[in-house]
Amino acid sequence: MREVYSVGETAKAAPTEQPISAVDANSPERFINRELSWLAFNRRVLEEAQNLRHPVLERLRFLSISASNLDEFYMVRVAGLKGMVTAGVGTLSDDGLSPAQQLARVDAMASDLIVDQQKTWAELHVALSTAGIVVVDPPQLTQDDRRSLDREFAEKIFPILTPLAIDPAHPFPFIPNLGFVMAIRVTRRHDGKAMTALLPVPAQLQRFIRLPDGSGTARFITLEDTIGLYLDRLFPGHAVRSSGAFRIIRDSDIEIEEEAEDLVRMYESLLKRRRRGSVIRLKCSASMPEDLRQFIADHLDLGGRAAFVVDGLLGLDETKQLILEERRDLQFEPYIPRFPERIRDHGGDCFAAIQEKDIIVHHPFESFDVVVQFLRQAAADPDVVAIKQTLYRTSKDSSIVRALIEAAEAGKSVTALVELKARFDEAANIKWARDLERAGAQVVYGFIELKTHAKVSYVVRRESGHLRTYVHFGTGNYHPVTAKIYTDLSLFSADPALGRDAAQFFNYITGYAEPNQLTKIAISPLTMRKCILDNIEAEIEHARAGRPAAIWGKFNSVVDAQVIDALYRASGAGVRIDLVVRGMCSLRPGVPGLSENIRVKSIVGRFLEHSRIVCFGAGYGLPSAKAKVYISSADWMQRNLDRRVEAMVPVENPTVHQQVLDQIMVANMKDQAQSWSLRADGSYVRDPAFDRADAFSAHTYFMTNPSLSGRGRAALKVHTPQGFPATRDVTSRA
Repeated sequence: MREVYSVGETAKAAPTEQPISAVDANSPERFINRELSWLAFNRRVLEEAQNLRHPVLERLRFLSISASNLDEFYMVRVAGLKGMVTAGVGTLSDDGLSPAQQLARVDAMASDLIVDQQKTWAELHVALSTAGIVVVDPPQLTQDDRRSLDREFAEKIFPILTPLAIDPAHPFPFIPNLGFVMAIRVTRRHDGKAMTALLPVPAQLQRFIRLPDGSGTARFITLEDTIGLYLDRLFPGHAVRSSGAFRIIRDSDIEIEEEAEDLVRMYESLLKRRRRGSVIRLKCSASMPEDLRQFIADHLDLGGRAAFVVDGLLGLDETKQLILEERRDLQFEPYIPRFPERIRDHGGDCFAAIQEKDIIVHHPFESFDVVVQFLRQAAADPDVVAIKQTLYRTSKDSSIVRALIEAAEAGKSVTALVELKARFDEAANIKWARDLERAGAQVVYGFIELKTHAKVSYVVRRESGHLRTYVHFGTGNYHPVTAKIYTDLSLFSADPALGRDAAQFFNYITGYAEPNQLTKIAISPLTMRKCILDNIEAEIEHARAGRPAAIWGKFNSVVDAQVIDALYRASGAGVRIDLVVRGMCSLRPGVPGLSENIRVKSIVGRFLEHSRIVCFGAGYGLPSAKAKVYISSADWMQRNLDRRVEAMVPVENPTVHQQVLDQIMVANMKDQAQSWSLRADGSYVRDPAFDRADAFSAHTYFMTNPSLSGRGRAALKVHTPQGFPATRDVTSRA
């Protein structure tokens, strides 16, 4: 297995680290290109599909995720680069590349990734067959298979297929985003007249058709192979001369006009337009002849970009259909999240548990049900007078939205901030907004120019003649499905200061009233960037004064140039910096004279690392009970700090502080089984101990050891569980 991947190189061989000489603090070379860094992340996802420690269906899941990720990357990021090139925009990226240069490098790197995705599928195809899940080719079909397919095609496929001839009377049709189409050249038998036709394959059809099982084996054939067996029924009186399949990706980003009068109506219109975005990439099967491929490319107006020929299976994201529920033996062992014992100690009363002490819930290791229960209890409690809630992403059948609707129908004051700019979830959010309005809730859509990405719940309850506020701040979405696979944090508190800050936060997003007296939280785009930079500068001063100075951070992405430059200055002053960055990272660690005190690692494994945490030693080093610890909804990206509404919240309760710093962050720093280190040249290398039987896994640790703040009476004595790495040597550079 390849264990190293260098940004800008193919992964056909494991490159050695390229020596990095001193880089000027003002040179563009101090940054790694963010688009190439994202592709390197998706390469790490693909590597998990090749990780033999994982069950075979989980490896298939990683392959599917890698393919889906790449599609979305082209729909949005590459679409943006292509648009800049078309418009003649020459603005350079932070690392000094023009849009055209970035596009060329992205295409080259993505093409290598696609090739390796197909190689991985070929390997998994064999492994699946060995495990009893077989995808057969047409020559392998038995007579029983053909009889089954005859019925399947006649009853479920043929009725919804529509062959489309292409000639002067039948223009080339519109192909939707991610549209999968078979292209066919036929000749009429009675006169030999040639014709080109397209056969769009509806997305409603399953990509893999199950055949009659034999000897306990689950057997499938692809939809396109099935259709290919019956082309004579679709084109009677014609002979098929050549054929092939193609798939397109369209621009799926949405640009917002600030002058739009009705944000909801505008989004409903834009969602319809999205499917008609310009074609960003055309992928054709290797079986398609060159002339037919060129015919399709000419009609799709690719802007001079060549079609990509796939020697394998188009649409690898759909291989997830082969992850059979009946084959749990080929998947990760099921994990049931814990419910915080502290809330059970109070008979399920969330308010009583929170009033006693702040609680932090670590998803998915602890159940998202506690978030739902908090809002359900608020909706049903006659003493609750008001609920305010941000909704960025949620599920189609959202328990949280239902609770808000019940609260509004019960006469409570309910305010919901529904973010319509949640990419690919806009339609669902519009539906929820309509439902909430009908129930009597106040629904607002935030700012046209800013995306509200913060996750905040605010409940006002009448207690003993006074009003008490309860707040929830999250690092992830109010989505019960993703909460089972994303690592996130939910902080519950009855701290009056946090309640006052949350009230000002909601006044800001509902009435444009900029808060001027926030005492604890920082919000973007107003105060978060300054809070981050001030804390970094404070660490620099501690280092200069000879005090311990350290910064730990955990993010999805770190690409903001101003923050990265501040970290470089901190490194130069002697501040020890350790970052866990799952995805994009433009910071170049370990460069002499620039970043020799900075280490960066990425964790990619069973769960998607999603929580954002930042810790500052405050003159005591890390970990320390006196360190400053924050959780946040924001990554260190310009969009999060300047173009979104985000929240960063201090963690101050001693038990919660210890859980986040000494348990969660230390476990991430110590992880070996799922970790990759970012090197100075931009390459990633697995932890050398990753394949050892005793390699420490943060995910396994969190699944098998209870968290601290939610333990209730079970945590009369807090201790480090057996086998957990010592916490005080985590910044050792040995």
